[in-house]
Amino acid sequence: MRYLSTRGLSPARSFCDILLDGLAPDGGLYLPETYPQASRADLDAWRSLSYADLAFAILSRYIDDIPADDLRALLEKTYCARTYAFTRPGEDAGEITPLRWLEKDRLGLLALSNGPTLAFKDMAMQLLGNLFEYVLERRGETLNILGATSGDTGSAAEYALRGKRNVKVFMLSPHHRMSEFQRAQMYSLLDANIFNIAVTDLVDAAQDVVKAVASDAGFKARYRIGAVNSINWARVLAQIVYYFKGYFAATQNNDQQVAFCVPSGNFGNICAGHIARQMGLPIARLILATNENDVLDEFFRTGVYRPRGAAEVTSSPSMDISKASNFERFMFDLVGRDPAIVCALWAKVDAGKPFDLAGAPYAERLAGFAFVSGKSAHTDRLETIRRIFNDHGVMIDPHTADGLKVAREHPQDGIPVLALETAQPAKFADTLRAALGRDPERPEALNGLEDLPQKVTVMAADAAAIKDYIARQAESAG
Repeated sequence: MRYLSTRGLSPARSFCDILLDGLAPDGGLYLPETYPQASRADLDAWRSLSYADLAFAILSRYIDDIPADDLRALLEKTYCARTYAFTRPGEDAGEITPLRWLEKDRLGLLALSNGPTLAFKDMAMQLLGNLFEYVLERRGETLNILGATSGDTGSAAEYALRGKRNVKVFMLSPHHRMSEFQRAQMYSLLDANIFNIAVTDLVDAAQDVVKAVASDAGFKARYRIGAVNSINWARVLAQIVYYFKGYFAATQNNDQQVAFCVPSGNFGNICAGHIARQMGLPIARLILATNENDVLDEFFRTGVYRPRGAAEVTSSPSMDISKASNFERFMFDLVGRDPAIVCALWAKVDAGKPFDLAGAPYAERLAGFAFVSGKSAHTDRLETIRRIFNDHGVMIDPHTADGLKVAREHPQDGIPVLALETAQPAKFADTLRAALGRDPERPEALNGLEDLPQKVTVMAADAAAIKDYIARQAESAG
């Protein structure tokens, strides 16, 4: 399997090569030359597999430059009950992604947040950490990871890579714009290979720094800069698996269809659902939910993609994105995989201008991909959190509340909707207290997290200054 850049100006490459590089040299994102197809016989055979075995069945079709036995061992190491141990009452502790029905066979909640940082990002990031260590050791190389986070990506990456050999992590986050729990998760990691940088600006500015560094070919090559944000194909690839697993948990046979509702910021999570559907998984609809930062909802309703100058800070902060960096992969498919069109569209985005694909032939193609969308605001989140707790005794985080609010707006007769949980509510105590008048539940092992010593460097969102900081730390011992 070879991988292409959405911009079309970089040569096709192998999985291990794009794993370490993240962003393509031409500024595009990598996608496989074709999407492997899952036949009816495949679905029948995969239905009863464990999570790790299902991951191998799917990922082995995309990864052919890691020996099968090694890949299987990496997946078994990643997807085990020991890593995804934070299950909650009412969930099957033997499942990596347990399904909880809120309304039997109509509305389900797919639990994706039982990993070490209580966020769905662990589902991909734990595998990414093991893949990085394996490939770097095999090649005798080192890597400096640079990422930006509005919350959960940073902690998931750091927990996956802490203490890993041959890799250092530089994670940018918006200063004072994450929950106290999220900050504590990241900044309390004192491992020598973890470097937290709090930028005095919004997360979009942090992402712009990451892109600026990645676009500096000389610096990227000299300091071997890699990525863990959803621009890294391996992140999206790993997330495909739980769409299949969720489908099997919600259905009795492969003649049935389901819909998935996905809270969306950078479009990486729901892009994995799009790819699962392209592979042949019977997905009737992909329901995209945004918060007040509704650039993606606007596109799927109108065909107009209008990047915003800055994201509004909301009570579902991990979705506070004004430009969805991973959206380019979907656009590549939408425009018939024509890189020249992608380049033209993203030239407009980079200039802060909108583009309009409401007309032919794109409107028909867009309809064929079966997306619908909606948005949610702060009052909607609070109301949804209260309703789900009062009706079902289940606490949900504000991002999951955005998803459930929008999911209820798009029912289809006979089609169950699975809402993808994004985080456990303990990560957003202030919002849960506002909604329920009480603190959210948290795993006992994480009590006192906010009281631990923290290590963080505060800097302006200045690419040159941050490159200098990375260079100094990358060249230091340890």
